[in-house]
Amino acid sequence: MMERRNLVYVTRRERFNAAHKLWNANWTDEKNAEVFGKCANPNWHGHNYEVFVTVKGVPDKDTGYCVDLKQLSRLIENKVIQHLDHKNINLDVEFMQGKMASSEMLVIAIWDQLEMEIRALGVDLHAVKLYETENNIAEYFGE
Repeated sequence: MMERRNLVYVTRRERFNAAHKLWNANWTDEKNAEVFGKCANPNWHGHNYEVFVTVKGVPDKDTGYCVDLKQLSRLIENKVIQHLDHKNINLDVEFMQGKMASSEMLVIAIWDQLEMEIRALGVDLHAVKLYETENNIAEYFGE
């Protein structure tokens, strides 16, 4: 009989508030308004984001943890939340410079901020899910 690995997926939720604008500088004002609608507001707009970071690993025999959630929370705070919370994603966030400030691009950038640091905690990053609104969600698996 094959021994089980007991791989467990653990998710930590964090929140941040940020403003952004969807805008392509190569397009006219009219085309930006047509494609992005009210998300192209010249005066920006904001969201109350929720980010879910899922890691995977085998629970430690001594602690029962795959990862210490306090450590994971601190890591997300230091690498992501403090850079995004109450910021303008287009203007203030170094890891978003030169990128469209869409949820799709932001979830990839958050993954990039976390992947190596999470590996150092002894687990693998499985997914990052970003709720821009309760109806608009982007999820990334590093692919």
